[in-house]
Amino acid sequence: MPHLTDTEIMSLLPGVCAIALKAGEKIMEVYATDFDVEMKEDASPVTEADTAAEAIIAPALASLEPSIPIVAEEAAAAGNVPEVGDGAFWLVDPLDGTKEFLNRNGEFTVNIGLIQDRQPVLGVVYAPALDTLYAGAQGAGATRKIGEGSAEEIAVRPEPEEGLTIVASRRHGDPAVLDKFLSGRTVAETRNAGSSLKFCLLAAGEADLYPRFGRTMEWDTAAGHAVLLAAGGLVTTEDGDPLTYAKNAIFENPHFIGWGGVR
Repeated sequence: MPHLTDTEIMSLLPGVCAIALKAGEKIMEVYATDFDVEMKEDASPVTEADTAAEAIIAPALASLEPSIPIVAEEAAAAGNVPEVGDGAFWLVDPLDGTKEFLNRNGEFTVNIGLIQDRQPVLGVVYAPALDTLYAGAQGAGATRKIGEGSAEEIAVRPEPEEGLTIVASRRHGDPAVLDKFLSGRTVAETRNAGSSLKFCLLAAGEADLYPRFGRTMEWDTAAGHAVLLAAGGLVTTEDGDPLTYAKNAIFENPHFIGWGGVR
């Protein structure tokens, strides 16, 4: 597995953005139809949009940089996982927020993250129904592009005097655990959001904390985590250690907290 310089990482970003946009187009084609839904072994739903998007992303990434292995959600579900370690590798969730896709609320994303030294160093999150693209890379900062507009730089915000905006999943987590974590903090608002958009809200300075006390996989978090890091944020475990990748054979995360400018 290769070890990339910051310059090499940054040079990959435009190509990854183009790949995410192309996958998003395919997802929206399926979104406009009466698509079928199947259930995987872990009881999570999968649609033809998931598989069609991954079929675009994986070969395109391989063409972009053939030496970097790819860990993609649907391939992993089928048992096709390359060996990875401290070198660079891709983590791909072709359609993050399948349940949001099924509910047609628009809050689903294409996630493409690049890991090196077990940390996310590049990430692209594209929400095709919202036509919003978030991108970030180590050394390059983070941006948001809405529709045909120009990409604008984004960054986390300092802790607001009036209190924190918390972002949470609509379907996951234990309210009692969340309340315990937030004890002693002033909370102004709690916002629900789907998929990796929660990381992006922190990165754009629209929210402050994303505590996740439920099950996630590494391909769920890698891209959004990278965008948040590039915007000046952090993602830690409950113990305060940085959230790392290639932790175990099944690419499962522990509980974690995404931090905007709050420390």
